[in-house]
Amino acid sequence: MDLDRPDNMMRLEFLNLPANVGVARNAVATFAAQAEFTLSDVEEIRLAVSEAVTNAVVHAYPGRRGWVRVNARLSGSLLELTVDDDGQGIADVALARQASYTTDPERMGLGFSFMEAFSDRLEVGPGPAGGTRVFMVKQPAAVPREEGSSSA
Repeated sequence: MDLDRPDNMMRLEFLNLPANVGVARNAVATFAAQAEFTLSDVEEIRLAVSEAVTNAVVHAYPGRRGWVRVNARLSGSLLELTVDDDGQGIADVALARQASYTTDPERMGLGFSFMEAFSDRLEVGPGPAGGTRVFMVKQPAAVPREEGSSSA
C-alpha cells in the first residue's frame, strides 16, 4: 500500500454548528463504505467521527463560530481520518483522554474513550493553526492488521 498515493480522498469544511455533526458522520460513513468495511465497522467509524466532530463543535469555539475540517483518506483497506479545528485547543490532552473526564457537567466525558475503542490508532494534539487535531486510523475487521499496527 502506497500511503503517498491514496486510492481516494475527501475533505469537508463546515461551521461548528450541531446540525453539521450528522452531516460529517454520514459523509464519512458513506465514504468508508466504498472500502472493505463491514456494517459494524462503518457504524464504529460513524460513532468515532461523531464524537470527534462533536468535541470540536462543543468545545473549540466557546460562544462563537468557527470552522471544523474533516479529511478522510482511503489507501487500500486503510482509512485515515483527521478532524481539525482552529479553536482554543485542549489544555491537557492526557487528562481529556481519561474516561469520564469532562469540562462540561452536561456531558458524559466518553468521547475519547469511544474514539479510542472504535479506531485502530488515535492521536490527539494541536492542529496546524492552533486548535486541536484528532487523527484516527481504521482498518476493516476482516483484513489482517498491518505490521506494527495496534489498537491505541
